[in-house]
Amino acid sequence: MSKIPDFLKEGDKVAIVCPASFIRGTIDMGIATLKSWGLEVLVGETVGTSFHQFAGDDQLRAADLQWALDDPSIKAVFAARGGYGCVRIVDEIDFSGFEQHPKWLVGFSDITVLHSHIQRNYKIATIHGQMPKSFESGTKASLDTLKDALFGESTDFSYRQSVFPNRPGEAEGKLIGGNLAILLSVLASDSDVRYANKILFIEDVGEAYYSVDRMLWALKRAGKFKKLKGLIVGGFSSMKDNDPAFGQTVEEIIWDKVKEYDFPVAFGYPAGHMDDNHALVLGRKVKLITSTDKTELIYL
Repeated sequence: MSKIPDFLKEGDKVAIVCPASFIRGTIDMGIATLKSWGLEVLVGETVGTSFHQFAGDDQLRAADLQWALDDPSIKAVFAARGGYGCVRIVDEIDFSGFEQHPKWLVGFSDITVLHSHIQRNYKIATIHGQMPKSFESGTKASLDTLKDALFGESTDFSYRQSVFPNRPGEAEGKLIGGNLAILLSVLASDSDVRYANKILFIEDVGEAYYSVDRMLWALKRAGKFKKLKGLIVGGFSSMKDNDPAFGQTVEEIIWDKVKEYDFPVAFGYPAGHMDDNHALVLGRKVKLITSTDKTELIYL
């Protein structure tokens, strides 16, 4: 069983740090939103600094994340944005204090490195959801689901979609995953989460169709799909094609890799690099129920 950090309440302290790329502009709206939820917001040293494309050098970013994880008064840690950089510092972080006193870690994109590492090694629930920088464009639903996840309200969700037929079925398992390219970047490392008996969520942005095909082949050949309990496909936004075209949609590419199995597959989940990025609580046990056009995700 995963450990569930204490849910937030008004007056709690939360921290914003930047463990990957630097921030263009400000996160003023993100800070204001968190304050409107009754939270006290502490801002780390990496917010507003830069070192080439990073929010400070590796040493600074590691130290800032370490501070946020270790300070007992901080009840949740938000990554200000994603980008690239978490894989460069994850092995420098001492998670022992975090393991003894779990707190919420929030983010998506490159933050998948941290989600995966924590699920693999410490089995503490984390939140794949909007980050303070993306609060600016986030829909009300995306921010509401994040707040609900943090404050212990129901995050069960159902939707209908016509993008591509789901594979009907029902399954239970721990929810894992995140950004597909980042999951590939930690493959066969100490941060590679175990896929067996899990429900996997994937999303990505700005990839070529052939690249998604290649990454999914890598996961398939590594045996990651063999014992899955279910698959949830989120947004694959700003996709790039070649000339001549690859010849398949993202959904067709994914379906080709998993059609031989019998677990439920849900397409069109509103999560990923999109304004309507609904929060997902990774590490929680969930029930996935699919019909051809309807998906239900229930937290157990």
